[in-house]
Amino acid sequence: MTFLCVSSYFKGNDFLRGMKSTGATVYLVTSKKLEGKPWAREALDDIFYIQQGPENHWNMEDVISGLAWLMRSKKIDRIVALDDFDVEKAAHLREHFRIPGMGQTTCRHFRDKLAMRIEARDAGIAVPAFSPLFNDDEIRHFAETVPAPWIVKPRGQASATGMKKIHHTDELWAHLETLGGERHQYLVEQFKPGDVYHVDALTENGKVVFVRSSQYLAPPFDVAHGGGIFRSAIMEQGSSDEKALNKLNAAVMEAFGMMASASHTEFIKCHEDGKFYFLETSSRVGGAHIAEMVDCATGVNLWYEWARLEYAVGKGQPYKLPKVRKDYAGIVVSLTRQESPDTSQFNDPEIAWRMKDNSYHIGLIVQSPNRARILELLDDYTKRIQRDYHASAPAPDKPLV
Repeated sequence: MTFLCVSSYFKGNDFLRGMKSTGATVYLVTSKKLEGKPWAREALDDIFYIQQGPENHWNMEDVISGLAWLMRSKKIDRIVALDDFDVEKAAHLREHFRIPGMGQTTCRHFRDKLAMRIEARDAGIAVPAFSPLFNDDEIRHFAETVPAPWIVKPRGQASATGMKKIHHTDELWAHLETLGGERHQYLVEQFKPGDVYHVDALTENGKVVFVRSSQYLAPPFDVAHGGGIFRSAIMEQGSSDEKALNKLNAAVMEAFGMMASASHTEFIKCHEDGKFYFLETSSRVGGAHIAEMVDCATGVNLWYEWARLEYAVGKGQPYKLPKVRKDYAGIVVSLTRQESPDTSQFNDPEIAWRMKDNSYHIGLIVQSPNRARILELLDDYTKRIQRDYHASAPAPDKPLV
């Protein structure tokens, strides 16, 4: 089989290696500006470059023309998007060339935050109160009936990019005015204080075959907008909360039409009522080195196994998950004041991973069979990082490219 991987960001080398391990032919199409990045070229049969426009834009007619030329002599069996921002690109190509996989309608469920909320709500999955920003009367009704604070969110961005917390009606209308003709690309949602969780999974033929639920120890919005330190840890396995999240994740995947992919899904447990609410999902491996944390706890490399799963599904063969460990792991990541921070002061035997070759950042993952030990180390490391390394920068209004 021949797989075309699409990525406008430098990521997914383990996916490329995993796919090559199956014996598949592997092509990569990426942005021209990423030509110098250390791609896993040993796993690639060829690599193609696209000139990238503003805000990560590709001229898809050019991509289609190039792929049509390639397909005169090379058959493409499957197309895989390696990043959130490439899901629509891959769906567009699948639709045009009638290649199996997620089409443009289903891909909306995993890229468009408004589509996600409507789909979840209609499936009976709890979501915070929300409103599109198409109609002034609907917005007024939302502001009059849903208590502030609210969050205005871009429908298509990843992470906390472009979000704005709003505290009253006048502030809401003033902010919407700044969005101008782009207002329809946003939504407004009730801000629910609570603990935020993420569920990282692999789905084969519509069934979740691997899942791990984790808790953000600092909410991503607070990290992005408050200059905090990113932390996450695998949840207590077998706990009622973990079981509830795993069940909710399976319900989301079914409702959204997920057939075969990695996924990263976020929920919030509201402080006010103790209930879990769906926040968002994506058909990709989670960012911020979450994949490395899951690997340290379970022995499952999500990138590598996602590739093997895609190949098995494409061949019509059953996918076999490797043996899964049931350890715990946690991660801490921060911007630093130092360009190349010295992390030698962190020398506990539980350290399983250190961030390398990433200027002005520090990152550590700890692994243990004891979750309490994970939380103890993360608390200690966070204090020391805050004291000796931490720097902060405002969240970007638009994605960095």
